[in-house]
Amino acid sequence: MDQDEILMDAEERMEKAAEVFHGQLQGLRTGRATPGLVDSIRVEYYGSQTPLKQLASITVPEPQQIAIRPFDANSISAISQAIQASDVGLAPNSDGRIIRLNIPPLSTERRRQLVSRVKEFAEEARVSIRNIRRDANKHADQSQKDKLLTEDDRDKTKDEVQNLTKKFEGRVNDQAAAKEKDIMDE
Repeated sequence: MDQDEILMDAEERMEKAAEVFHGQLQGLRTGRATPGLVDSIRVEYYGSQTPLKQLASITVPEPQQIAIRPFDANSISAISQAIQASDVGLAPNSDGRIIRLNIPPLSTERRRQLVSRVKEFAEEARVSIRNIRRDANKHADQSQKDKLLTEDDRDKTKDEVQNLTKKFEGRVNDQAAAKEKDIMDE
């Protein structure tokens, strides 16, 4: 691999790791209703696990409520069961056409648990980014051994990979801090 390929690969993979982290944060409750809380719940629908957002429209009519309107009325019971089985901790109320989820205010204890969960997710994301850095550095070393890069080019590539690592770790840290503040300030 040449220098540009190594850097492009590392940047794309780090971007994906940051996106995964962002998606994990979306699914955490902050005391406010948001469609991200239930988007990724998987529902048993005609024999396959289907994301809820593909089976229903999810809206937030009030700050403390989520409304789920299934496209197929026959799927209401399956959606209710999936919500109860998930770890969001919400009880679905159904009127036969719409499922409503009321979001209770978070206790201090639950807020602390959520903050520790944010920290776990952030650490996983940082570890993933560092593993990508390690792989990119190995590629640079191998390319230098294969005479595709000079020593100077290899060192320059490693420096740029380190800069990418700092950039993406900073992004993860900023998102984690913002989410922690959001959880504790509610």
